[in-house]
Amino acid sequence: MNKIKTICVYCGSGPGTNPRFIEAATAFGKVMAENGVGLVYGGGSLGLMGAIATSVIDHGGIVTGIIPDFLTARENALGRVHELIVTADMHERKRLMFERSDAFVALPGGIGTLEELVEQLTWQQLGRHTKPVLLANIDGFWEPLLALLTHMRATQFIRPTLSVDILKAERVEDILPRLRAAAARAPEETRQMAPEVARRL
Repeated sequence: MNKIKTICVYCGSGPGTNPRFIEAATAFGKVMAENGVGLVYGGGSLGLMGAIATSVIDHGGIVTGIIPDFLTARENALGRVHELIVTADMHERKRLMFERSDAFVALPGGIGTLEELVEQLTWQQLGRHTKPVLLANIDGFWEPLLALLTHMRATQFIRPTLSVDILKAERVEDILPRLRAAAARAPEETRQMAPEVARRL
């Protein structure tokens, strides 16, 4: 049974230097739409954000954009989305992105992408949720982060009792199957974080 109905995708508001980044975002958007999986994302129309949202829409999928008011002009909010939620601040944005998503995927991106990804890993490590978190390691983009996580384990800052359960896929076509497999393994009662808990984080 497919328990992944919506995926939150974190990614750059720029295109990056490698054409494969935009290609991957576009391809994953098509995969999501064709599998009936909705996109939850940061609401922008530029870079990888715009590429994946436009691809989902162009292939008949559903897109929810969540963007704080102060970024609507800077990131050029995408008007074609099915639902655009404008929040008061970044905290509300991230809470709503969490609540509306069954899984999280990080495509290449910058500090904002990294910050959102690490927050979900932290919440997962602390036992606040078991929603799958996956790195789309396009052309090895996330290798430096994976090396850092290995270093953190080796120096015992990531302890065996507080492991980081992060998925990885080098190919776009592997992303959804790995998320589905991980979601199927998680007990039903641990997949969701109570809204009142999310609001306190």
